[in-house]
Amino acid sequence: MMDDWKTATKLVHAGARRSQYGEMSEAIFLTQGFVYDSAEQAEARFIEAGPDEFIYARYGNPTVRMFEDRMAAIEGTEDAFATASGMAAVNGALTALLKAGDHVVAARALFGSCLYVLDLLARFGVAVTLVDGTDLGQWRAALREGTKAVFLESVSNPTLEVIDVKSVAEIAHAVGATVIVDNVFATPTFSKAVALGADVIVYSATKHIDGSGRCLGGVVCGTKHYIRKVLEPYLKHTGGALSPFNAWVMLKGLETLDLRVRQQAASAQAMAEALAGNPKLARVIYPGLKDHPQHRVAMEQMGAGGTVVTFDLAGGQPAAFRFLNALRIAKISNNLGDAKSIATHPATTTHQRLPVEQKALLGITPGLVRFSLGIEDTGDLIADVMAALDAA
Repeated sequence: MMDDWKTATKLVHAGARRSQYGEMSEAIFLTQGFVYDSAEQAEARFIEAGPDEFIYARYGNPTVRMFEDRMAAIEGTEDAFATASGMAAVNGALTALLKAGDHVVAARALFGSCLYVLDLLARFGVAVTLVDGTDLGQWRAALREGTKAVFLESVSNPTLEVIDVKSVAEIAHAVGATVIVDNVFATPTFSKAVALGADVIVYSATKHIDGSGRCLGGVVCGTKHYIRKVLEPYLKHTGGALSPFNAWVMLKGLETLDLRVRQQAASAQAMAEALAGNPKLARVIYPGLKDHPQHRVAMEQMGAGGTVVTFDLAGGQPAAFRFLNALRIAKISNNLGDAKSIATHPATTTHQRLPVEQKALLGITPGLVRFSLGIEDTGDLIADVMAALDAA
């Protein structure tokens, strides 16, 4: 029956498990371990646990399993595994698959911590090639027979490059590579990753899925074989498990995700249009604007421009700081996808440790501000930004 449900319905009901008490809200099974009826039952479960049998919270938990099942249902994958953070998901998705001597090709425009994971893999003997993710010619040139995986952000952080996932997947699959997509900026609401050819989809649940700045979490979606035979052994033995309480928060976040994200994306579109052509800005970057280099791809892949607008103040870092300090509604922080609007200066925070040359290559300038739209009144947010620009 669930196969016939639309995403908004799956976000509320998919994966639900009810105890004998028939609770309406999902239960929090806040327990580390589980009791067996006999020594024989314990032995059998360690040999092979059934779909509703659990051993230890690091391996799985009923509340966490509800979150995993719901994410797999809405993403359209066979299975999912939840993690303690978004970066635990990225690290697990890559490290569980790769070994010394393997080759991975990745887009160069990545979150700083993702670049660190790739650097770490290189230190352990994995060959890493970085390419301009928007240039299909570079993907074709870098991929070779035996390439194990490709890794990309479907929309890059913070400069909002949109990668043609379908075309990259076709190139990668031609040489047998697994396609791993960090889909945070696309959000589960606008995701078409499976249809576009992604094999593994990664989310930081800390962002839109929680959506209220409460908990860390992550999730990896993929085939049952990949999740249970490749990823699960790595994560359960290295300890990247999501806590049952955080899983419960994520379940509650999913119930309103579609409503929040659609409002945030509509506000982002309105904000970008209001800022376009402003003389105080060197550029406005938003995939929903027709002058965005990958606007067509963004509309085909997501049908919307997303919840984040990036803009570059002509006065550089001093102007960016004056702008940030003048905001009254939006808060200065380094998260995104929150119900509250958040403004970030990537060059001095999230991407601070990148070399100056690499920042320049990625377009992370001293005047760049990443603005994550919340669910406040759109007019109030635009007025807040315009007033702060005047102060800058």
